[in-house]
Amino acid sequence: MDFSEEWKSIWPISSVSTPPLLISSNPSLGPLFFNPSPNTLTPLFSKPSFSSSPHLPPSSLLHNRLHLLRCPNDAVLALFPVGANSDQVGFLLLSVKDSSLDVRADRNGDVFVSTKRLKHRIVQILATPTGYSFSGNSDSVGLVLACTMYAVHWFSVKIDKVDSKPGLIYLGGKVFRSCAVVSACWSPHLSEECLVLLQSGDLFLFDLDYCCSNSNFKGNRLKIMWDNADCSEDGKWLGCEFSWHPRILIVARSDAVFLVDLRFDECSVSCLAKIGMPGIGELVHKEPLVAFSMAGSDGFHFTVASKSLLFLYDIRNPLLPVLQWSHSIDKPCYVRVFKLSELRSHSKNDKYEEASESGFCIIMGSFWKCEWRIFCYGSSFQDPKGSTAYEISKFCKSYYAWELPSDLALLGNECFCGTCLSRKEFLKGALPVWVNWQQKKDIVVGFGILDKDLSALLYEPDGFGGFTLIRLMSSGKLESQRYCSSWDLVKKSEIAHNDLSDFKDYLCSMGDLEYEFIKKFKYFKLDYLYEYFWNADLAKLLIWNMKKPCGGPLQEPFFSVEFRDLILEKLKVCGVTRSSSVSDVFRDISIPTSIHEVAWRRVWSGLPVGLLQWAFSSYSEFLEVLMDRKQASLEFLIVPDSPQLPPFFLRKPSCRSNKWSHKVQRDDALVGPVLPLPMLSLLQNIHETGHFDLEEADGFSFQEEVSLECKEVMKVASKMAVSESSSELHYDHAVSLDNDREETWIDTQSLKPFCLYDQQPFSAKCPRVDPKQDSGYKDERFATLIFKKPQELVDGARETRTGLEMFDDLSSVELKFDAPVMNFKEKELQAYKVLKRQFLKSITF
Repeated sequence: MDFSEEWKSIWPISSVSTPPLLISSNPSLGPLFFNPSPNTLTPLFSKPSFSSSPHLPPSSLLHNRLHLLRCPNDAVLALFPVGANSDQVGFLLLSVKDSSLDVRADRNGDVFVSTKRLKHRIVQILATPTGYSFSGNSDSVGLVLACTMYAVHWFSVKIDKVDSKPGLIYLGGKVFRSCAVVSACWSPHLSEECLVLLQSGDLFLFDLDYCCSNSNFKGNRLKIMWDNADCSEDGKWLGCEFSWHPRILIVARSDAVFLVDLRFDECSVSCLAKIGMPGIGELVHKEPLVAFSMAGSDGFHFTVASKSLLFLYDIRNPLLPVLQWSHSIDKPCYVRVFKLSELRSHSKNDKYEEASESGFCIIMGSFWKCEWRIFCYGSSFQDPKGSTAYEISKFCKSYYAWELPSDLALLGNECFCGTCLSRKEFLKGALPVWVNWQQKKDIVVGFGILDKDLSALLYEPDGFGGFTLIRLMSSGKLESQRYCSSWDLVKKSEIAHNDLSDFKDYLCSMGDLEYEFIKKFKYFKLDYLYEYFWNADLAKLLIWNMKKPCGGPLQEPFFSVEFRDLILEKLKVCGVTRSSSVSDVFRDISIPTSIHEVAWRRVWSGLPVGLLQWAFSSYSEFLEVLMDRKQASLEFLIVPDSPQLPPFFLRKPSCRSNKWSHKVQRDDALVGPVLPLPMLSLLQNIHETGHFDLEEADGFSFQEEVSLECKEVMKVASKMAVSESSSELHYDHAVSLDNDREETWIDTQSLKPFCLYDQQPFSAKCPRVDPKQDSGYKDERFATLIFKKPQELVDGARETRTGLEMFDDLSSVELKFDAPVMNFKEKELQAYKVLKRQFLKSITF
């Protein structure tokens, strides 16, 4: 049997009884549990003006919203997003005075705020100390990077030498119009360099010294060929970091982690970790990765986490993890590695100093779920000190897990006894399904660990050492608290155990905006919409409601044949026909239509007639609902009698008052859909498969169904007849706009021609761009359009047409004029020819 380190590392810590790489109950390691000291909880600042919006979605808490920048004179700058839309950078200066943290705010007692408003919500803030005069500014002590969804902005941090007042100077920014920003990082080697990763996989390297001196923040787009890196189409990019060399990068995706070597002329890409790696038998890991971080300052190790496992890798030994743990954290999003000496500093004795210097701690958790754990690891301390094996272990870095993972009470004032945990779960269950319990509780949205030399100025030495935590709360409070290492984890807190207050109501918090209206809110129970968007548990919710007993007698619905025919006729007018063939759906296209719209039309056309009758109704059949003891009527969309722009799926609501009167009477207009398409599709799936159990409901996903339909539409479109100019096309199915005169025609079964083209942006300086070189993010479901070609160009000969139908040659939209039939005479034909000639000359693509 192979007892190598590679064999040992495939056994996750906490998932097997005696994992080979676990060191437990070893006194030489010292205490590895960290408990908050309740007497050290210190409020530093509290202002509702920089509190987080209670309506922030979970996606806005994927990054740490607090960053600490070390400054001269025993001070640290706390940076965080502020503003009604979190679109400005706020900061406070924390300095040590008389063994306590002194908070420096502005003259009005509020937070310092950058004058530059970014106009979009800040999702990530990172800072790095410069240590030198940056861009000729001798007062500059650091650089700040603020990421929004589609842009990156840079600031310079200055500290006034006279009154020590902090300030932010806006340097510039870069907007990525075609793709969203995933992550960014500062270089640990060159403090003026930073790296930005886009959702498309593009990497941009910025040198701020060069950018500021030339007033040019375009950055250097790195030429990386991901096509040769064996990337899957469904993978999502997670993050990027610098490795041990300034031109060696680590880039993580949800399915793999890559090393990018830019030291030579040609870029080299190699795989460091990949899900589902062969050669490990049944222990193949297939869960997507969700979090990524570098580990240690040497640049050789990194950590990645999936939904259930945490991995530690060494780039010098790729594809096999050094360690792996089972973490038991619900939806982790944040992971960072600290040296154990940073978390176990300022102790009374140095008995465990060697273990602290050689050990590491991984803090991983979820801001949204408020779950945090610590994973400790380091070299083996099982060999006697002074022995040959002990000396060899100093050079052979074989890492072991030190004890099992432990919980970290990041909030600091919680009780984890069984009674309190049960009570919290009951309180969460009592909330309405559309209300997140995070909106009713003051949660941690960001934290930072104070440098150990500053922490030593605040507290007396502890028995085994500890660390000082600075945390930012969702209510706008900034707090500090001391955590002490201990041999046991404290589960019960006497202070928090006696606090029996229910969840507080943060739902009506309006931030720094003055609410001018009556604070009276009406809530609709759109729980199906909540489950569809956030939890993707629409199937479970629907089946659970279908099994609930009904309060009144059940009545079988009655649908007439006339009502069925009316629905089918109006849907046909709107481009939804009763056919399962993609080519038949193509025939009903009268305007440029995206692949996604065609897929939705096909889903509509595949619904049974019985479900279609449930999806549409008339106003006369609706009952008014009771709101505040008053009857109120709901409003739906009228199904039009003729095609409209925007089309059926994007039309405007019906125009009527909210209350019926003698002036506005009930009518029999067909309205709908009164049930959304995801629910109709789920009902069809239940009817066809017979699945009526909650356990079997996990297999349905409307997003996956639409994605499969889009792939089917693209597959059929790519197999249609293509002209000889198809060799010039990119992506095998698209025609670029600058190549639009050499259209690619596809024929359906009835030989109706269509054209596919790709909405590719072009610059004025470079009218023709190769998509292979410009690999900006593009979703083919929305970027690829289908439209009909004029019949004249298809047949190759002119038909005898002398009326309004001649305008079909000038537009990809099928024009239908609401006018009597007319024939053009000689003057009208001459004017038409001039108009057509001018139109063709104006085409520059």
